[in-house]
Amino acid sequence: MDSQVEADGGPEMLPGFICASFNQDTTSLSVGTKTGYRLFSVTAVDKLDCIHEGVECPDVCIVERLFSSSLVVVVSQSVPRRMNVYHFKKGTEICNYSYTNNILSVRLNRQRLVVCLEESIYIHNIKDMKLLKTLLNTPTNPSGLCALSVNHGNSFLAYPGSATIGEITVYDANNLSTVTLIQAHASPLAALTFNASGTKLASASEKVNPSLQLLPSHPAVRPTNVCLPPQGTVIRVFGIPEGLRLFEFRRGMKRYVSISSLSFSADAQFLCASSNTETVHIFKLEQHSPSQEEASPTWSAYVGKMFTAASTYLPAQVSDMMHQDRAFATVRLNMFGLKNICALATIQKLPRLLVASSDGYLYIYNVDPQDGGECMLVQKHRLFDGNEEQVEEKDEETPAEVSNQPAAQSYAATVALTSSPPSSTTLLGYSEDGGAQKGDVIPEHEFAEGPVCLDDENEFPPVSN
Repeated sequence: MDSQVEADGGPEMLPGFICASFNQDTTSLSVGTKTGYRLFSVTAVDKLDCIHEGVECPDVCIVERLFSSSLVVVVSQSVPRRMNVYHFKKGTEICNYSYTNNILSVRLNRQRLVVCLEESIYIHNIKDMKLLKTLLNTPTNPSGLCALSVNHGNSFLAYPGSATIGEITVYDANNLSTVTLIQAHASPLAALTFNASGTKLASASEKVNPSLQLLPSHPAVRPTNVCLPPQGTVIRVFGIPEGLRLFEFRRGMKRYVSISSLSFSADAQFLCASSNTETVHIFKLEQHSPSQEEASPTWSAYVGKMFTAASTYLPAQVSDMMHQDRAFATVRLNMFGLKNICALATIQKLPRLLVASSDGYLYIYNVDPQDGGECMLVQKHRLFDGNEEQVEEKDEETPAEVSNQPAAQSYAATVALTSSPPSSTTLLGYSEDGGAQKGDVIPEHEFAEGPVCLDDENEFPPVSN
């Protein structure tokens, strides 16, 4: 999953907390702090293991880990135009790149690394960090909103196609060509995410104009003038690559809702959405068949049929609103207005909802995949607390382990045979054909299909440019 939260400060925010993000398969949580960054394992409910604490640079505002590998991308508020790529278990820097403007977001899979600036996007080949494509003069994107499918077989990239309306550009980052343009929303985009296979794309809009809309009369509708209530925030799911609309959900019919993150479950059967409110919604992506409706002759089902029949006489926007599915499950957070990110994961064989908040906590909820409803909080982990002896013990062990290892000059030196020529650890500047000619090459084996492993240095033969 590619979501990230940045803290704005405030009395409830934990001192030192800056940002947080889940990795692509939701097995790890990365947190940026004033002193560096921390990586946590989220494969168990009752404990939160600190895998690594990095202090290479302070004030980390972006930290992204590649699956469960040792490759981590870091951007500091102190040098917001520079991206550093580390092999954190070796304690070495693979490379760094400097850009023409501040880095707003970074996305990566096993094939591509994407860096998003306000008006441009850079696509790198992650195996050697060579710059493959620069998308210049993209629509103004002050939040760096973009999504990259974790399926490196297609490597679809989605980003705003307009600064004024909710148009989505879907780009093939493998073949470096535009796939489709999706007219997703009337208002600008607020969130984007792909499912694991890259076959579905979910999007959310910013606040829709709440002014009442006067619809033209129709002989079958009485009274002749129909006024709609505020439309709220719309979440839509599209099929990729065609861009056909598959599902539509709505948040905040009565108040302003700003969607902060979207995340599919691994099987793409569920979609969760968190916002600036105290509620996280989980939607179920399923088509309702007529037989299912007939099987439950309740009053609500009867009213639903009446609305469905009436919608055939109404304009398209009214019909769409009547076909909104309600949330399958919900979570009530004990906070309001704080930024957070959510993710759906299977932990210890059960479906869970994870919420990482700028208050410095990770919340874990149980999700009932059959009946939904209100989700129950099962664990709350403080991300930085001296009373958590287990985390602190691991933090104390890390320097000792590193100190016993010989200092490595580069990532290539840790995986190459002694006959391999030395190479620089830094990639300077940009050129369409320069790329990583002077940089380290990440071994091909590490990016094969299946789990990524950057731990066993004996597995990786040297790879030449």
